[in-house]
Amino acid sequence: MVYYTNSDKETEAIGEQFGREVKDGTVVAMYGDLGAGKTAFVRGMARGMGITERVSSPTFTIVNEYLGDRTLIHFDMYRLGSADELFDIGWEDYIARGAVCAVEWSENVEEAFYGDEVRLTIEKTGDTSRKITIEGAESC
Repeated sequence: MVYYTNSDKETEAIGEQFGREVKDGTVVAMYGDLGAGKTAFVRGMARGMGITERVSSPTFTIVNEYLGDRTLIHFDMYRLGSADELFDIGWEDYIARGAVCAVEWSENVEEAFYGDEVRLTIEKTGDTSRKITIEGAESC
């Protein structure tokens, strides 16, 4: 699926729609340059999943967990050097919980994925416009 947005608000709206449809236990591997809108998409996902907490980037904490009608675990792998570091913080335990896991900067930890993840790419196409590509969403 491919979507085009012209603002963070529109990116969040696509994320919200996705959040309503994504199944628990899904890993969402997110790709995109700095400032592409990955966290905006996750904010929308959280709303769609019935989460009312404020969603922020976990760049320095590595992982944020949000509870609501469902559970969303939001990872930011920007500061990690390898998938080994992700396993060291308990990746397999997080996966085993059956929550939705949104992973920003997935290119830094691709070895941690099992091949059944949803791949989400956000590309800047202008100052505020984005192209959002979602692959593997058949499981959603």
